[in-house]
Amino acid sequence: MLTPDPKYPELRRRRFRPIPVRMLVPNVITLLAICAGLTAIRLSIEGRMELAVAAIVFAAVLDGVDGRVARMIKGQSKFGAELDSLADFVNFGVAPGLMLYFWQLHELNNGGWIAAMVFAIAGGLRLARFNATIDDPNKPPFAANYFTGVPAPAGAILAMLPFYLAFLGVSKPPVMLTAAYTLLIGFLMVSRLPVFSGKTVRMRVPPEMVLPVFVSVVFFVALLIGYPWHMLTIGSVLYLLSLPLGWKSYRDHERNAAAAAQPAATAEAAAPSTEAATFSPAPDDAEDERPARLN
Repeated sequence: MLTPDPKYPELRRRRFRPIPVRMLVPNVITLLAICAGLTAIRLSIEGRMELAVAAIVFAAVLDGVDGRVARMIKGQSKFGAELDSLADFVNFGVAPGLMLYFWQLHELNNGGWIAAMVFAIAGGLRLARFNATIDDPNKPPFAANYFTGVPAPAGAILAMLPFYLAFLGVSKPPVMLTAAYTLLIGFLMVSRLPVFSGKTVRMRVPPEMVLPVFVSVVFFVALLIGYPWHMLTIGSVLYLLSLPLGWKSYRDHERNAAAAAQPAATAEAAAPSTEAATFSPAPDDAEDERPARLN
């Protein structure tokens, strides 16, 4: 232990304040998600693919919970944000890529490994771009409701679509098709495609609809538990089909914003000319009207 030197008080031992429990809860959830992702890798090595896919889905659920819990209990921290990014890279980049490689892509030898590696790297790059642009002041207001590229958790769920089909009894697709699909999802993650996020949607439920909403949520969870592969397959296909709709919605917002900004820009451009006309010098004829001694 370092002994503080009285000559240099700035070298005295720093004392850390106790950390509130509410700051630890979101990080614990994130650590559980990392454990689920690492366990999925182990299960895929052992050939227990159904449990491995379930572990990734569980990690995706935890990823959606930790941020909301942090905001609810005001437990956000820079440490938690960095830990969440690390967890997303492991759970939704590395783990699905390795699972696909152990399941089928290994049949292509180096080609399959390249496909799995590109998918994992795409997940890491997508997360790095998200962290770098999260506070971009140049974003238009409507952009807050869109992701840039497919988010990492959704990309992992989409990449495992061949697993869901195989668990439903569909024969394995050709290995080249699986590799091409894996690369396609990786490309969608690093692309500039606007993807609807729903973060800014504010929905209020009328009092008479509270019980039906509860019943609907319970029914959906029951379907997901009873028919997980059917629900995940349907959800993945619907998500892929919704991507063009998100792009169209973003373009419509862009056109509306440009149309709204054009009159304001025209007014600003016209303002200096009016001011210049107001303070313009007198014509030459006015100079001739001055007294002769001033001409």
